[in-house]
Amino acid sequence: MKVKKQSTESISAWIAAFKFVPLIIFACMVIVFHMDLLLAAPIATFSAVIVYMIVKRTNFETSFEKCLDSVRHIVLIFFILMFAYAVAECFMATGVGAALINLALELGVTARTVALVAMLVTCLLSIATGSSWGTFAACAPIFLWLNHLVGGNILLTLASVAGGSCYGDNIGMISDVTVLSCGMQDVKIIDRLKHQLFWAFGCLALGMLVVFFAGMSLPNAQGDVAAAIAQIPGEARLALAEERPSALALLEQVEAGVPYYMIIPLIVVIALSFMKLHTMLCLAAGMISSLILGCFAGTTTFSVWLNDLLYTGFSDAGSWVIVMMIWVSAFGGIMNSMNAFEPLSRLVVKLSRNVQQLMGWCGILCLAGNAALADEAAQVATISPIVRDIVERNVDCDEEAAYTLRLRLATFTSAMGIYGSEMIPWHCFPVYFAGIASAVYPLREFSPVEIIGHNYLSFIIVGSILLLTFTGLDRFVPMFGLPNKNRARLIKHK
Repeated sequence: MKVKKQSTESISAWIAAFKFVPLIIFACMVIVFHMDLLLAAPIATFSAVIVYMIVKRTNFETSFEKCLDSVRHIVLIFFILMFAYAVAECFMATGVGAALINLALELGVTARTVALVAMLVTCLLSIATGSSWGTFAACAPIFLWLNHLVGGNILLTLASVAGGSCYGDNIGMISDVTVLSCGMQDVKIIDRLKHQLFWAFGCLALGMLVVFFAGMSLPNAQGDVAAAIAQIPGEARLALAEERPSALALLEQVEAGVPYYMIIPLIVVIALSFMKLHTMLCLAAGMISSLILGCFAGTTTFSVWLNDLLYTGFSDAGSWVIVMMIWVSAFGGIMNSMNAFEPLSRLVVKLSRNVQQLMGWCGILCLAGNAALADEAAQVATISPIVRDIVERNVDCDEEAAYTLRLRLATFTSAMGIYGSEMIPWHCFPVYFAGIASAVYPLREFSPVEIIGHNYLSFIIVGSILLLTFTGLDRFVPMFGLPNKNRARLIKHK
């Protein structure tokens, strides 16, 4: 009898390990072979289908239906993403981004403050455009050459640009990661924004303070932004045009100057969001207001806005991100259908003594998933259903408390996906940052590791949300606290 029990346990262990094979394939294709997600995700999905067919002893149609169930759940996200990409294109091209940069640069820049101003400008621009990569490509040449002129710390400035460029993915409304993370947890974007507002701004304030003290020993002579932009060599502009054409256009607008009233479309989107209008209506208002004000400013026309900006935004969303998310969501759906991650779930529950700790370990799980998949969107789509299932199965609470827990999970998957990525050397974010920086500032080569070492904002955001969650100190941050033990408690399973 004892031998039979050991044999059964051995078979169960082998089955559990076999279910992990698709995830190992996915991670190897992305990390080892540097395969694009558009190819890696379908291959991993079909490998998961094969594993499901073997484990569940069923046919292909039944197995693939599990993939489709997961994709159906996020269809609304695809529409929001098309609008978000269109808004980002409009804000980048009509002068909203350039107006924000020029307004912030009016503060004056010295060697002591160049990294500080770089962080502030990139945070504002990433919120306005929802594009971390576009923000970095547009601002890196400005601040790297401005840093060169004033004699600042090049790595501190570069890391500040990198950290600030991702801020909109963490707290903005039109980022694909923000939209996806909220959709996977069935929470409204504006509710998520309110939940993390004070925490996110507190992290930014602390990050700027650290950067300020890090540059205190540097010279205090003020630099000329126009002179810095003029110093950008032709080969750097060509490299930027090849990698990010919209970023080059924004850089030229900063050089030429645009009216400050072009900031209004961003204010319109934020204001309507706080009035609890549907996200698509808020984004539509941003597109239309950028058209109207852009026509007055001479930065666009109706024909350009319609045939170029909106068309580019919709086509960019459909050509990669939506297709990628369909496959990644399908992968996550079938992996969860066969309980592939159940061993991880059991471990998380076993390590937790209360709801706070359970949520904290869910955050750790998001960070580990991001390191394994080396892509923030893949982590959000794959890990979101896992952590949601962990919480729903193991926490007894009312509906309001459950919604608050899902808000934290959405924040976790996004923050660990975006800022966790900036702490992982093999992740696409640090690699992209190093590549763009080396191209637009050819005086030296940058490596992902040295950027990570000076990226204080990333360490503050990741470290603070985990610390506040595990310890329960989040209750002292307005609107950020989790439900107390009277409203949410762990279920004791036999």
